[in-house]
Parts: sequence; structure tokens; C-alpha cells
Amino acid sequence: MATILYERDADPAALAGQRITVVGYGNQGRSWALNLRDAGLEVQVCVRADATAAQAAADGFATGPLDDAGDAEVACYLVPDDVIPTLPLPERPDALTVVASGYTPAFGRIDPPGDVAMVAPRMLGPEVRRCYEEGVGFITAVGVHKDRTGTARARMLALAAAIGGLRQGAVEITPMQEALLDLGVEQILAPALAHVHQSFIQVMLEAGVPLEAVLAELVLSGEVERTMRLTRLEGYAAQMEHHSPTSQYGQLSRAERYQAFDLLPVMRASVEEIRSGRFADEWDAEREAGHPRLAALRRAAVGAEVRAFEAEVRARLGELVARNGPPPIDPPPTDPGTSTR
Repeated sequence: MATILYERDADPAALAGQRITVVGYGNQGRSWALNLRDAGLEVQVCVRADATAAQAAADGFATGPLDDAGDAEVACYLVPDDVIPTLPLPERPDALTVVASGYTPAFGRIDPPGDVAMVAPRMLGPEVRRCYEEGVGFITAVGVHKDRTGTARARMLALAAAIGGLRQGAVEITPMQEALLDLGVEQILAPALAHVHQSFIQVMLEAGVPLEAVLAELVLSGEVERTMRLTRLEGYAAQMEHHSPTSQYGQLSRAERYQAFDLLPVMRASVEEIRSGRFADEWDAEREAGHPRLAALRRAAVGAEVRAFEAEVRARLGELVARNGPPPIDPPPTDPGTSTR
């Protein structure tokens, strides 16, 4: 069984007298800084001289350049993973470097002289703040990568508690395990689900079901989203009772038909590609080349035509209709044989 940690496992005194430096002031950085300050900790924000620096100053934080992170006692890096290795890291042997994902330590992208730990909220950046303000907190993945001072775990837990990350419980895993899980959802589960959805849409269209009806069923109605919410709140077994007997029988009796499709070889190959560091190397090369393949993939998958189609459908069906009203009625076509003069 995994170790689950709670606020009772954290000692706030582990951070007593230490200034917390938050590097980056975007979605995660702003939420962390505000939560840490509300928890009674001294916080400095290190950012580039841009709009985020102005926002941090407006929020009442002492700000400094990125180079100031080199002198930090506790530095939280809340910027994209591929940016972290390009930034100054704490130079003190007693400092704690904290990352919000296991990527950089797991694949050897950073190795500062002091401690390295991970505090990875399983929550979107702005929601880290909202969940803190609501008092519910959020689930977090925590783990120590290097403990050179003997205080890394205590400081990590005190920090996680301060941002609200132990209120619902935190799972203690290694940065490599977190990276495998995080990248696995992105590179294994998400593509597999996308393929399933595309296949389902195709067979529905072949059966004569309008595309708008299919999209409403899968996305726009919110039914699937709310079913997953019930699964989160009540559990899979309990939420099943909200489905009709017809639905329950159909789901359970047809599930075995898909057992013949062996996805494990493809998924295992993807896991090994991640674990070995080959994906990290590939991503480094892609970034250094200026992201040409990413740009091409974006154009194909989420380009202007796709965005325009989605905007048109959402204007006609879904929450935007309830908020903005239905689209205007198109005038009837003019009979080309009728003169308007």
C-alpha cells in the first residue's frame, strides 16, 4: 500500500525562519505564493520583468530577478518543466529545491547541491488557490528525490501543508513514479481514449446519427463529466446505482467484448520510452529546433478549421445557448427567380 500523508504528518516548524522563494508567477506560481503567505510564511517572488512581475507586486509580494533564486533557502519552481534547467538553481548546500512535477529530477535535468523534493498538486493552477480558500484543499503527490541535509522530507511536508496539499491526503511516490503517471496519462491514456471516441463517432455517423447529437452525448451535455464527478464523490460502485437497469446491464454484459483487444504491448512500450528518458531527449531536441513538429501537430489536430467548427457547434448547442440565447434565425433564401426591384 502507498503511504498517504495528512496535515497531522507535517510540522510547520520545519520551515521556521526560512524565506520561501516562488519562481514564476503564472497559474501555479500565483496560487502557491498566495497560499503560502496566508499560511504565515515569508514569500519572495522571482520573475522576469514582465506582466507577471507587475501582478506579483500588485499582490503585495517582494519581487526579484530570477538570479535571486540562487540564494534561496527554499525555492519552488513553478514554470514549465523544460524551462527549469535554464534557470538559476539554489547554490546553498542546505537549500531545498521544490518542483511541482517529477519530470526534471527524474530525468536528470537538474541537480542542485542541496535537497530536491516534489510537491505536485493534482489540480489546475487557479484551482489550487480556490480550493485553499474554500478550505477543501486538494490531493497531492509528494516525494523526496535527494535528501542531503536530513530535513528534506520534513520541509517538503510543511510546504505541502501550507499550500493546502495535505488536506485531502497526499500520496508519497518518487519523482520518477510521478513522471511516469503524469506522462502516461498524456501519452498513453489520452491518445487511447481519443481513438476510442473517434471510432465511436464514426460508427454513429455510419448508423445515421447526426454529428451534433453525438457531440452532445459525449461532450456538450456534460453528462459524461458529471458521471465522472459522481465517480469521484461516491465511487464507481455507488454511482452505478444512478444508471437505469438497462444501462447497467448493457455496460456490464458487453464489457467482455473488448477483452480481446490487447492494448498492453503498446502501452508498455510507451512506458519504457518514458522511463528510459527517450521521450525527454526527444522533447529537448524538439524544443531546441523551435518546436516544428509540435506546430504541425497542433495545426492538424486543433487548427483554425477545428476551432471554427467547435465554436459554431457550441454556439448552437450547450451552455453557451443557455447563457447567450439561441443563434439568430437565418432569413429564408431568396428565390433567384423573384425580382427585388
